Amino acid sequence: MPALETRAFAKTGMQPKSLGLGGAWWGSGTEAECIAGIHRALELGFNYLDTYPELETWWGKALAGGRRHNIYLQAKVTTNGPKETISDHSGPQTRRSVEASLKRLRTDYLDNVLIHGYDEPEDVGSKEGMVDPLGPGHALDELVKMKEEGLIRHIGIGARNSAVHRRAIETGQIEICLTYLEYNLFNTAAAADLFPLARQRQVGLILASPLGMGLLTGDEKVFERSAAYFDNREYPARGLHPAVRARAMWDWCRKRDVNIRHLAIQFCLAAPISSIVLPGAASKTQVEEAYEAATADIAPEIWRDFEVEFGVGI
Repeated sequence: MPALETRAFAKTGMQPKSLGLGGAWWGSGTEAECIAGIHRALELGFNYLDTYPELETWWGKALAGGRRHNIYLQAKVTTNGPKETISDHSGPQTRRSVEASLKRLRTDYLDNVLIHGYDEPEDVGSKEGMVDPLGPGHALDELVKMKEEGLIRHIGIGARNSAVHRRAIETGQIEICLTYLEYNLFNTAAAADLFPLARQRQVGLILASPLGMGLLTGDEKVFERSAAYFDNREYPARGLHPAVRARAMWDWCRKRDVNIRHLAIQFCLAAPISSIVLPGAASKTQVEEAYEAATADIAPEIWRDFEVEFGVGI
């Protein structure tokens, strides 16, 4: 069985595998299915796990029996409440969020905590209860205290807005950034907007959504649902709706009997920056598909021809 590559993760000192396991989508299945999927990921060598507040109880059960100590565990500070509740990044709520995650995950420390749910600087103060997580006394300051207390080992931020990432990195306290939908086969904005500063400051990157919210899966039903996600949103360069560019890539792959998942994930794995890739798996089968994509052999001529056609390659 091919092994996932082990990577030095910028200045964190961590050595995660190149492919991580995300937690956002597992709620579509049962607890037993979630636990089985996590166990399969561990069998395949995944060792960087990114959890989601609503499902952490399941993940805590899955990591029982000593499994937690063999992996890097990442949580998020957000509401830890109903999904429709606005994210609260005040200092007290940040501490409650981390403490709740520690309890649900059955651990006494977290390897990384992401400031999550803050993506638009101009929104601060526009909604009741919203505060700037990077402001004095709020999320970042509280996480620094919890790091000093040994409850967390690293501090990160997850956002799509490159301005948020840059401002967070400039604080000097951020060691990891998670960016999503900004580095994939149809959009490489992060290469210009985020990579140079992250490289300069030795910040590790997590490249999430390598399959473009489903546009690069090769699944027709998933494609149609995912295309709707991008409607009325800002489109990437050349004014194309992401679904248009993704469809052209998928059609190109089908004519050549190439699995577009393999190209999508290996493109992100080859990013010229200290990074790991976080596919949005939501089942044991999808975990296995992600592993297969990461370890599959792709002929150099496939990448050569793909780059000629679409301007992206490795």
